Amino acid sequence: MSIFTNATIVLPTEILHGTLIAADGHIAELQPGRSTAPGAIDLDGDFLIPGAIDLHTDNLERQVEPRSNARWPSRPAFLAHDAQCAAAGITTVLDALCIGDLGFDEDRPRTCMQGIADMEALAPTGLLKCDHLLHLRCEMPAAGMMELLHRTADHKLLAMVSLMDHTPGNGQYADLGRYRKLRAQGGEAPAETDRRIDHLLRQRAELMGPNRAALLERLRGTAITIASHDDRTEDDIRQNLTDGIRISEFPVSLEAANAARRGGMAIIGGAPNLVRGGSHTGNIAVRDLLQNGLLDALASDYVPTSLIHAAFIAAASSTLPQAIALVTEAPARMIGLKDRGRIAQGLRADLVRVRLHEGIPIIREVFRAGQRIA
Repeated sequence: MSIFTNATIVLPTEILHGTLIAADGHIAELQPGRSTAPGAIDLDGDFLIPGAIDLHTDNLERQVEPRSNARWPSRPAFLAHDAQCAAAGITTVLDALCIGDLGFDEDRPRTCMQGIADMEALAPTGLLKCDHLLHLRCEMPAAGMMELLHRTADHKLLAMVSLMDHTPGNGQYADLGRYRKLRAQGGEAPAETDRRIDHLLRQRAELMGPNRAALLERLRGTAITIASHDDRTEDDIRQNLTDGIRISEFPVSLEAANAARRGGMAIIGGAPNLVRGGSHTGNIAVRDLLQNGLLDALASDYVPTSLIHAAFIAAASSTLPQAIALVTEAPARMIGLKDRGRIAQGLRADLVRVRLHEGIPIIREVFRAGQRIA
């Protein structure tokens, strides 16, 4: 049994200054005021929040390739990723692995399959700090995407699939000038970029529709959460709704976000966008989604430490319980996890101790099922 006292406990609808008792990996009791029980851990007034649930992080890919053309061994990369997520206060992480590539990283399919193998091998050992689930980022116009999906769609840890389209001229890369600049920064000659754009547009025209239809048919009737990705237009949202998709992940325009809300879709924003104050690719700022009531959850995308930081930033536009729910309760609900995401009696004791220092949330301790992991 663990007793956390003198804590500022963030509950679903209120803040309790008091004591939390955890036993057998679960929250056993909540009490107002201090505990004088022997062994009680004094949190010195720090916040105690639920463990964060990250619906989408590309962080594993960054550990596999910490520098361009410098590939790291897969298993150590996975362990480093796990440790970073735990240190960021994330107790449940959906490893977002990409199937299909449109010229960003030809090794992505290899990274995906090795990442899944590492997850399978490490999960039963008790060596991982976080709970790991699988999120497949499916590049819809990519050749070979469906072959990889068929190999992974029945995986027991698969919790979420997102439908992506990073073809230049669409979604996140609708601005071709910005896309050309990005390729030039990577050392690509303008003529080669033009050839790439032409090839990808022709490939999209050929494969996008059939791949999308095949993917939706393959996942029909499963419990896997399906999200769209980088929606830009009302037509994008209309197609999603027609296909039964009810989550819009990282919409890139206010037009798409408003259409998603009118259609009853849940909206996920990128936490790094909120922490930085805007999109690194020139798309809509998450703060604008927040201020317009168009944000239901946050995901760390490519910076695990951004998740809880962004939640505390969001608290300036709402209450702290509502802001913390963006990275805890709301993600849990989206993927059907009923045993975590809130501080409530009977739920898992996934807990994060946080102290604000000059407005920045400092993660001091992290517990998964009552056991300290960071």
